[in-house]
Amino acid sequence: MNVSDLETTGLQEKSYFKIAFGLAVFTILYNLAEGLISTWFGYQDETLALFGFGVDSFIEMISGLGIAVMVTRIQKNAASQRSEFEKKALRITGASFYLLVAGLIVSSALTLYVKKIPITTFWGVVISIVSILVMLFLLRSKLRIGKLLHSDAILADASCTKVCIYMSCVLLISSGIYELTGFTYADAIGTLGLAWFSFQEGKECFEKASSEKYCSCEH
Repeated sequence: MNVSDLETTGLQEKSYFKIAFGLAVFTILYNLAEGLISTWFGYQDETLALFGFGVDSFIEMISGLGIAVMVTRIQKNAASQRSEFEKKALRITGASFYLLVAGLIVSSALTLYVKKIPITTFWGVVISIVSILVMLFLLRSKLRIGKLLHSDAILADASCTKVCIYMSCVLLISSGIYELTGFTYADAIGTLGLAWFSFQEGKECFEKASSEKYCSCEH
């Protein structure tokens, strides 16, 4: 490989890292918007699943910040280990997920006890469909960039996007069932489903913070 080929390869790699960083920033901004919209409609329509989904989106923002820092780090040195900022972001994210799990379980139990039902879950259906489409786009894009850069870290982050898709599907199913049938417990059951995935995410965050393992996300 001559000098010209090396320069071309270097420019391509730099371009790929820019795309990877751009995807990380887009993920942060999207989760911010999704969190604001979901918590607003969740509160207005008294749907716990949608509100919890919105809180989860805010937590994903913290994780997204860690990913953005990770992309910058591996661009400088692909063999480098996680920075203290990344580890701290993982611990904060993990603790936030655990707090969310506790809140979702308690709120769901109270909802079931008093038999409180949502005003409507229409926006839960809309938001979950949009979320699934966006996350599928991010999954495909991150997998492509990860393969081009031969980066296990970016590929692992892409795989973790699957969990967000699973949670969106839980919201879609529970919101859809309630909207179509009026099944009293659909929203509460969907909330417990979100709590399960949030617990798995929190657990994985702490595992990653204490080691150099990548996300398996085979929950």
